[in-house]
Amino acid sequence: MEIISSQQLQQKRIAIWLMIGVGMIVIQVLLGGITRLTESGLSITEWKPITGTLPPLNESAWQTEFEKYRHTDQFKYVHQYFSLKEFKFIFFWEWFHRLWARMMGMVFLVGFVYFLMKKSFNKPMIAPLILLFILGGLQGAIGWFMVKSGLVPEKYYVGHVELTTHFIAALFLLGYTFWFAMSLLPAMQEKIVSKSTNNLLKFILTLFIIQLIYGGFMAGMKAASAAPTWPKINGTFFPTTFFELSPWVQNLFNNKLAVHFIHRTMAYVLFALSIFFFLKTKSIKYNKVFLSFRKVYIILITTQVLLGIFALLTATKSQVFIWFGIAHQFTAMLLVLCLLALIFIVKKTKPSLSA
Repeated sequence: MEIISSQQLQQKRIAIWLMIGVGMIVIQVLLGGITRLTESGLSITEWKPITGTLPPLNESAWQTEFEKYRHTDQFKYVHQYFSLKEFKFIFFWEWFHRLWARMMGMVFLVGFVYFLMKKSFNKPMIAPLILLFILGGLQGAIGWFMVKSGLVPEKYYVGHVELTTHFIAALFLLGYTFWFAMSLLPAMQEKIVSKSTNNLLKFILTLFIIQLIYGGFMAGMKAASAAPTWPKINGTFFPTTFFELSPWVQNLFNNKLAVHFIHRTMAYVLFALSIFFFLKTKSIKYNKVFLSFRKVYIILITTQVLLGIFALLTATKSQVFIWFGIAHQFTAMLLVLCLLALIFIVKKTKPSLSA
């Protein structure tokens, strides 16, 4: 019993370390959202992993960075009236976003070395941990690729596809870290066996991932401001310009109002499926963790729909829209975590006792 107790304690400590990482990833994605909404992403035109840790430390260094930004098309055509003070504001958010990523990497690395020296890792943990570091490094590479997509002639912002790729990759890292942590927490090991509920939750998660992709498109294309009305989209429920691009498949990715319509419609579908899930599982009374996540999920999905509506209605009011946009993004991440927790608990078949 002592050996088992010691092993559980070690696993709990590793889980806490991973949960700290989950929290830091959430903050990192929120910082990315602020960077996008304040149009700060292109303020730093170079990637300096070591020397870029510190911001400019004197007036001469600030002028040098400002001059680099002046050569971007975003400055020439969007922010041409920016003063040095205004540049410092957008520079701060991009710099802090990158700094937080470095800090996050250090937390993972220091924790990994510490638990390795303590011999806390068992053999099955090694491969997932290696994959975790690979995903983290890949996310940084995708981030720089995204920035570079906006540093080309006739581009004023990062590309919406690149932005969405960066966002979805961050959520994948978030979900993977959270799932790994849940596998080590004793409280998460009691399961519910229901094939139909498991299938329903996985279907909802699949649709939600598609919804998040279109949320990224909405953000990158600034599609909310193209129709800041609700419940109709500029006076109609189905935009007349939905099929204006040729070939028609282009509309699914590059047509603002088509993307807008898909994102809205998917929200209604997800909300209806979530209500169905909530009613379907009302008879489950014996798993307290499941019941907690079930209640939180329905509250979050309702909140998310309302935030989406308010974000649309304030899309042309930049200062208010930023706050609704960040809250909308934050709730989306909580929904991802909540869905993953529910799927983790609800299994198709009874887990094998041989493990």
